[in-house]
Parts: sequence; C-alpha cells; structure tokens
Amino acid sequence: MADRWGDPRGDFAMLHWLAVARAELVPPASRSGAVLVDLGCGGGLLAPHLREHGYRHVGVDLSPRSLAVARGRGVLPVRGDVTAVPLPDGVADVVVAGEILEHVPDLPGAVAEACRLMRPDGLLIVDTLADTALARWVAVHIGERVPRMAPRGVHDPALFVNREHLGRECARHGVRLRIRGLRPTLRDLPAWLAGRRDTVRMRPVRDTSILYQGVGYRTGPPSPGSAPRGTR
Repeated sequence: MADRWGDPRGDFAMLHWLAVARAELVPPASRSGAVLVDLGCGGGLLAPHLREHGYRHVGVDLSPRSLAVARGRGVLPVRGDVTAVPLPDGVADVVVAGEILEHVPDLPGAVAEACRLMRPDGLLIVDTLADTALARWVAVHIGERVPRMAPRGVHDPALFVNREHLGRECARHGVRLRIRGLRPTLRDLPAWLAGRRDTVRMRPVRDTSILYQGVGYRTGPPSPGSAPRGTR
C-alpha cells in the first residue's frame, strides 16, 4: 500500500489528519543541527508540516517502499525496527512515535528505544489507541468498515496501549508523560465523508479512552535496572 501514502482521501486519510495534530506539538528547533527521529514514519506524512521547524528529520520504518516515499518528502530514511533502532544513543532532540505503538508487540522495548534516542532534555511525542473496549469498537468495528478511514485488518486490538502502562514505562526512562485525548472535529467529519472537505481537523479532548496523545520531556536518568534495550 506504499503507493497510497500521498492520497489525502485514500486508505491513509486519517493518518494525514493525525500528522497535522502531531506536528502542532513539535516546537521549532532550539539549536543548529537539531534532529527529530520519526519512529514508524511510513510515507513521511509528518515532514511537510515540519519543513520550517529547523530539524534534520530522520525517519525509521521497516518498509523500504514507504521509506522511499518518505525520502521524496525530505526525510532521511533509516530502515529498522522501533524496538532496535540503528541510531546512536542521545541523537534526538525530539522523538516522535505516531500511530505505531499499537502495532508493536513489545511496548517496553519500543519505549526504551525511544527514550534511549533522546538527548538529556529531549522531547517525546506519541499518539496511539487506548486499550479499552470503546477504542476497540470505534477503531475496528467502525473505523475499518467506513470507506477510507482505515484498511481492513490493520489493527490488532490485543496491542492497543494501556495508558497507565505507557506512563510507567516512560517514567522508568526519565520521561514524565502527560496525555490528552484526541478526536476528529465533529463538523468536519460529515463534510469529509460527503466529499466537501479534503481533510478533517483533530481536536484535543479530556477523554483519553479512544485515541490519545502523550508529551513528555526527559528530565531525569533511567531508573535503576531499566537499561534501554538495543543500545548501539
């Protein structure tokens, strides 16, 4: 499906909306040569929204075809698994993990790698699906049946991410994660479905039971006994 990344009304439409919401959390680079590592970057949907932010945008993904698309958007592609990223410790000013954690069987390993990549004052930004019955119903039973919302079978509900578990794993590595919910703007969604809009704005909400974002700075060292995996 790598040839469909560029279609804002195609199978990855909602990922386009989420990329905008994710980019809104990324501050401009605070130093020359700043690096942003985009875990599970896919076709580089985040890149167009960060061109003026001043980062060297590094994208990590398993799919060579998706990485080729991301390269065309200005991303420096790195083929790798998010639980074993072939990049040095402390390389990133910002690490972004957007809509990838709910596809990873080893959540502690993915979080450890994300935190390993961060500079001591680095920023972590995630968005993912909550491990709740409501999220399973909305994302799978509805989302995968509405045309262009999500491809059939793309989600494994067993991998949806428990909010407290994610927070604890981040804290083990010196990152205190603050979360908030996210949902499509109710006025935009019907207009998009009817073909009157090309995109849907996402809005932050208090309810984190379906889709949520997490943001946290690395403010301390990892806890004892929590050495990151895959260090290279």
